[in-house]
Amino acid sequence: MLVSAKEMLNKAKAGHYAVGQFNINNLEWTKAILLAAEETRSPVILGVSEGAGKYMTGYKTVVGMVNGMLEGLNISVPVALHLDHGSYEGCNACIEAGFSSVMFDGSHYPIEENIEKTKELVQVTRGKGMSIEAEVGSIGGEEDGVIGKGECADPEECKAVADLGVTMLAAGIGNIHGKYPENWEGLSFETLDAIQKLTGDMPLVLHGGTGIPDDMIKKAITLGVAKINVNTECQIAFAEATRGYIEAGKDREGKGFDPRKLLAPGTDAIKDMVITKIKLFGSEGKADE
Repeated sequence: MLVSAKEMLNKAKAGHYAVGQFNINNLEWTKAILLAAEETRSPVILGVSEGAGKYMTGYKTVVGMVNGMLEGLNISVPVALHLDHGSYEGCNACIEAGFSSVMFDGSHYPIEENIEKTKELVQVTRGKGMSIEAEVGSIGGEEDGVIGKGECADPEECKAVADLGVTMLAAGIGNIHGKYPENWEGLSFETLDAIQKLTGDMPLVLHGGTGIPDDMIKKAITLGVAKINVNTECQIAFAEATRGYIEAGKDREGKGFDPRKLLAPGTDAIKDMVITKIKLFGSEGKADE
């Protein structure tokens, strides 16, 4: 059964660890992430971008697939199904489809409009027992057409949005979607610290988790980050494992071209990556506490 992310993230913030959001793109992605979470006894958040939702033929299809896997794989850890970087319209569509959590990314609007739209969605999600994530500032890079310059968030604006009753807050602190460039200046812990001081117990979200050094991840958690998003690293792991399988000629051995065999190395690589991240974030075993 899908759950809101609220309880798992409040526990993470209080316990000084983070829950991973791992984006899903198809059946293999979803299965690998769920099995990794079950094996490590970690709560987990399945992220779905609007582009990935469209690729998987719609949000209702995604909900049906995930619910079927929870039952078919006997998943017993808390699992939230979350819209990632959602538009106002996308959030409403996912609420109707049966997601248990949504993110409204109003960071590209003037702060007044971001607050107005976020406030409306807070009321809707609260009535349905769902969690909601808001964003202030900008995450650098591009994800499914959402492009950000990476501006650090204004702590006062973060407080204004947090006070609306959102479950979690994503704030730009120099983080970037995709691979980080060699000249990346790193996370602004000064900004993160200022945001936490004004938002209190609010779980904070770190987008662009791929490529951030482990020591920065751990420091961000000490400063209030309770949810960390990972997508690109799973994509790279899948691609590299699949390339290795094909370059070794295994797709030509017997029925190696069978999709179930062809996609297996990449699926295993995703699972291994998720387990590595769960251990880094400190959420291993937390589903049983």
